[in-house]
Amino acid sequence: MARLLVFIFFALSAPLFAAPPNILFFFADDQRYDTLSCAGHPIVQTPTIDKLAADGVRFKNAFVTTSVCWVSRAVLFTGQWARSHVQRNAVPQVRPEAAATIYPVQLRQAGYTTAHFGKWHFKGPAGFKPEQQFDAFEQIGRSPYLKTMPDGSKKHETDIICDRGIDFIKAQSKDKPFCMQLSFNAAHAEDSDHRPGIGLYPWPSSTDGMYEDRSIPPPRLGDPAIFEAHPQFLKDSINRQRWFWGYDTPEKYQTNVRAYYRMISGIDKGIARVLAVLKEAGLADNTIIVYSADNGYYLGDRGFQGKWSHFEESLRVPMVIYDPRLPKEKRGRVAEEMVLNVDLPATFIAWAGAKRPDAYEGRSLSTIVDGDGSDKPWRMHFFCEHLDLPPTLTWEGIRDSRYVYARYFDQQPPFEFLHDLEQDRDELKNFADDPAHAEALKKMRELCNAEMNTRGGALPPLAQRGAQKGEGAAKKKKKAPKAK
Repeated sequence: MARLLVFIFFALSAPLFAAPPNILFFFADDQRYDTLSCAGHPIVQTPTIDKLAADGVRFKNAFVTTSVCWVSRAVLFTGQWARSHVQRNAVPQVRPEAAATIYPVQLRQAGYTTAHFGKWHFKGPAGFKPEQQFDAFEQIGRSPYLKTMPDGSKKHETDIICDRGIDFIKAQSKDKPFCMQLSFNAAHAEDSDHRPGIGLYPWPSSTDGMYEDRSIPPPRLGDPAIFEAHPQFLKDSINRQRWFWGYDTPEKYQTNVRAYYRMISGIDKGIARVLAVLKEAGLADNTIIVYSADNGYYLGDRGFQGKWSHFEESLRVPMVIYDPRLPKEKRGRVAEEMVLNVDLPATFIAWAGAKRPDAYEGRSLSTIVDGDGSDKPWRMHFFCEHLDLPPTLTWEGIRDSRYVYARYFDQQPPFEFLHDLEQDRDELKNFADDPAHAEALKKMRELCNAEMNTRGGALPPLAQRGAQKGEGAAKKKKKAPKAK
């Protein structure tokens, strides 16, 4: 009897471990960090994401390691910086060993049902088939955003992706955890249609008319003098070329930014639909919800449209994590830590209790979300890079709490930036040639070299890094002449 009582005592006093949590990951495209109403935006309405932030954690200083769609997705899946996962003689391609340990595969091995719906854009090695990496997979792209349904009606890809997510949730049981990633193409511009508004930034019908009565303020860093101060290679870059698509007249700017905001609000409305079904299915209490984006975005800032460069508008992204298991006193926090997209797969693995691949380079955000502070000190700087091929620019650099360093190494000669955030929060002045900043420049160079060398060192010359712009056109078979 005594032994039985002891057993009962320990059984009752032991912590009750919940089942492994479900993970629901919403992933936007080309969304700048400040375009959430919970982040203080005065116009954009995102009530669903705001509610997640109010009951969860919003990361104020979330960044991507590479600001471009496909690489950011490769970082997310592989848990590695681009320099670590890319095939060095074929830059737009992930190495086989990195592709073999992507986070959905690790979660499947840990007993999770996995799903991906929406934008894929992961450039895997030869023979890599994305549909084999998930239990449920459907690639849904843009071009066009508005897809023709069997009944002849049009539906936006955001709504289609959410429909797929809803169907997946309805099919899940409480007996097995799931991880689902809904990857939106919004708010990426439609590159093939430059008509202002619904052409360039097509929005779903759920946001028709939103912001029509609002006058959009000009970009805070839109002074033409800011653009003119750029070095010539930035003035000639794809970011400037795209500026003429969307923002080169006041009328186009007003129309296109309203449309861009509607795309983001459309995502928010779609998320609301998914979460309603999650609750109806009785799965909400054990589902962690994550919201983020693949890179930032220029909305006319610095004379640019797009991303691909080292400035904050390009690298900084929104990030919200809601864990329903958190006690009330730990909800509604704004985290100041410097976190990265490369941290998310490590976080998913930690939540699942799965084996973390040795090659993963990020850190789990679970301790920040939990608010226990056990993983302090947190990161004090991070390595960032852009290794894509023309027409974008290649660069590498370091960002810490005070300095931003970047070198565009394919320029002849290589061009360096050094920004001092204490003296110039907007990164408008380049201190690289300032004698007073010589020691800081040396320190950031050395730190950049050290981080680069831990990931394989410098890249080979541009001509040795895969197909160049225009290559392959000549390899295409010539079309047979039309019969007369």
